[in-house]
Amino acid sequence: ITPFMLDPAEKGGLGLSTTQIGFAYGTIGVFGLLLGGIVGSVYAATYGLQKVRLVMCLFMNVPIALFVFLSYYQPAFHIVLGSVFIEQFGYGFGFSFYMLYMLYMAGQGEHKTSHYALCTGFMALSYMIPGMISGIIQELLGHYFEFFLVVLVLSISSFVVAYIIPVDPEFGRKKKTA
Repeated sequence: ITPFMLDPAEKGGLGLSTTQIGFAYGTIGVFGLLLGGIVGSVYAATYGLQKVRLVMCLFMNVPIALFVFLSYYQPAFHIVLGSVFIEQFGYGFGFSFYMLYMLYMAGQGEHKTSHYALCTGFMALSYMIPGMISGIIQELLGHYFEFFLVVLVLSISSFVVAYIIPVDPEFGRKKKTA
């Protein structure tokens, strides 16, 4: 994302300064992330993890379509700010599912703490590997617009995975007290 934000419009980027990126992600983005995480957690607690998984996956992946839009139109900074808020809100909302699913998986065995540590490691790996190869893929494709389209198509696999993973229908759901 940072090279896309920094690269000039002639190279397909948004041509933002580091100050603008810092404001977008350090202020607007943080607010969106926190709000998304809170709303996502409440949503999952209301309906249970199994019922919300595809909606939460959608929230996690809609920002990719936003980046397709941003890379095509290269809009003004205030539009970028709104997009960063939506991106981070969707990420926070969807990440709630990811975190709850890790807790669900870690709670299955005898060694819960070790399982949670492994889940956390796999979570970090799931961000590191795509991050390491994304620049190479973007350079091979030559333009950010095509790159984000490819990422959008690849995001379909996350819906398939979210649909087929086993989840207890009541996990994550807040129990009603009498």
